Amino acid sequence: MINIDVIKFDDNGLIPAIIQQEQTGMVLMLAYMNRESLRKTIETGVTWFFSRSRQSLWQKGETSGHVQKVQQIYYDCDGDTLLIKVEQVGVACHEGTLSCFRRTIDQQKVEGETAVTIPSVYGQSVSTILHDLYHVVNDRKRNPQVGSYTTYLFDKGQDKILKKVGEEAAETIIASKNNSKEELLYEMADLWYHCLVLLAYHNVSISELLEELQKRRK
Repeated sequence: MINIDVIKFDDNGLIPAIIQQEQTGMVLMLAYMNRESLRKTIETGVTWFFSRSRQSLWQKGETSGHVQKVQQIYYDCDGDTLLIKVEQVGVACHEGTLSCFRRTIDQQKVEGETAVTIPSVYGQSVSTILHDLYHVVNDRKRNPQVGSYTTYLFDKGQDKILKKVGEEAAETIIASKNNSKEELLYEMADLWYHCLVLLAYHNVSISELLEELQKRRK
């Protein structure tokens, strides 16, 4: 970990902390820490922050269960910014997505000036969407929830999961033979979901799958 004494807090006693998913390198969120929250983060192994609006400490995931398990804490060359690599349980964003950074800024020249517009959420990469869904699936595996279909599959075990993958593959084939785009999309989504459950069952990450696909592309 780090020596808190080398950290440079601002005039308000705060320092920005960038939270990054260790496995994928995805930036999950940015929040602020004071000396006490940083100390609690180091001592407990999960992230604690300081709310500037409430003027109080808060633990990420304390109520939702979407905690961030700290893997490593870095500080930059000036000592005034933290980078915390974590294992994210569930999702980081209160809007239900893995990362808070899900919006892009479009820049267009308007009468010689740069107009900045922030559109609604769009343009998520295939990798991002798959990672988001996989983390929800994996969270159901680690933290079973009553009434969750995903939890049900993990409870039933490998044979049930494999049966569902086979069923969805067959239904996808039928949808294709029916030449129905809507049916094909629906069944293919079901198939992909159950494949993600199977990957999680075997503790195979999306990153490993994407790396395998990238090898084949080459």
